[in-house]
Amino acid sequence: MITYHSTRGGGSALSSAAAIIQGLAADKGLFVPDTIPALPLPLAAFSDLSYQEVAEAIIGAFFTDFSKEEISSCVHAAYDGRFATDEIVPVRAVGNTHVMELYHGPTSAFKDMALSILPHLMTTARKKCGETGTICILTATSGDTGKAALEGFADVAGTEIIVFFPNAGVSPVQQRQMQTQEGANTHVFAIKGNFDDAQRGVKAIFNDPELAARLAQADIKLSSANSINIGRLVPQVAYYVYAYSRLVKDGSLACGEPMNAVVPTGNFGNILAAWYAGRMGVPIGKLICASNANRVLTDFLRTGVYDTHRPFHLTNSPSMDILVSSNLERLLYALAGDDAEEIRSLMAALDQSGRYEVSAAIRDGLSSFYGGFADPQETLDTIGQVFRTHGYLLDTHTAVAWKVYEDYVRETGDETPAVIASTASPFKFSGDVAKAIGLAAAADEFADLRALTAATGLPVPTGLADLETKPLRHTGIIEKSDMAATVEEVLK
Repeated sequence: MITYHSTRGGGSALSSAAAIIQGLAADKGLFVPDTIPALPLPLAAFSDLSYQEVAEAIIGAFFTDFSKEEISSCVHAAYDGRFATDEIVPVRAVGNTHVMELYHGPTSAFKDMALSILPHLMTTARKKCGETGTICILTATSGDTGKAALEGFADVAGTEIIVFFPNAGVSPVQQRQMQTQEGANTHVFAIKGNFDDAQRGVKAIFNDPELAARLAQADIKLSSANSINIGRLVPQVAYYVYAYSRLVKDGSLACGEPMNAVVPTGNFGNILAAWYAGRMGVPIGKLICASNANRVLTDFLRTGVYDTHRPFHLTNSPSMDILVSSNLERLLYALAGDDAEEIRSLMAALDQSGRYEVSAAIRDGLSSFYGGFADPQETLDTIGQVFRTHGYLLDTHTAVAWKVYEDYVRETGDETPAVIASTASPFKFSGDVAKAIGLAAAADEFADLRALTAATGLPVPTGLADLETKPLRHTGIIEKSDMAATVEEVLK
């Protein structure tokens, strides 16, 4: 059985069910598997499978304490009939590359791919572990995770969910998606700060033993829906396996040939999932990490120095407005040869001084990555160029990835077939997308939704169509220092 342990070495190994429930390790580390499993089927066999079948195989390979029937039940509950396309993840040829559309779920963002299944994994895990109390899902969001988590956990028995987002740090559509969320167990608060403040506050709450003791007296346990939770990360591995299988199926790749993966990246979870797929046996070539003007990952991959001492930019790709990329810790742990002491030292340096520099051995391991970035104007220019050239509409995050991929090909001449992860519907960022393709300024983003439909013929996603008229249910704005007190108040 594959067990899970902390990147910082504390505590004993846990089953996947226990790790999913706990979310974050007690020593502040992230749970990782004691081994990354090999592909459970021959590579060529995946080309004959549906998305659900690929997901069952990959998730089951990691979560070995779940039965095959339990994994299948979770997968089908998550994906059957809940996505706007019959093919859960369409992979479309656009120009000389392919775009993997991850945004056809209920909230029009790639977070649905994991957060549609996490509630089912968690409720199954509760039964397996004999948990009878309430699990409170505590989440910081830069825009998309919050709504996807709220949608997934709304009215799930035995759970409460509390989401914190940066006030004025998400798009108007993202904000309204969260503020109109229904469900008796859903709670949403804007904080006066940025995403890193929200994420830092959530981690502090998780690591407050006195708060944990008080909650335990009420039979409440905290868990997370952020990609720090291994139950969030593992389902994302499946779509890279699926994308590779589609390129083989359509003849773009011969089975066994490499595929590059291009991923717009903020918290590093999505690109880490591609790296995991490579470790399982998918022939992943270069991992192209695309950042926006908050280019901390670009600079790290180029220099080996992670330094948060820089201006924080609010951009038109807000889900990537992040300076502390939590999932990077999992990669560093693997590249350090599972050396928990080294990771503790690096994370202590980050906490104390806001920077760290990795060893030569880790830098060598980073050679499979390429880092690049796009600023807001380059993002808009890319949306317009791709729409005029190919008739294909990108959102602002996918446009960052497209631009960085063009830079990579120009710099390296590497024309290995690539898949670009498209992480959100362009309608979620309708104002910027409308501007990028030359539409006149509208009164607000909801008018832009209608203008985009009129100009492109594309339908507004179902989950966004009535957003403008839904009543606001969550309007609280709090100081970042009040996050812990707010959690206690909600859970009274």
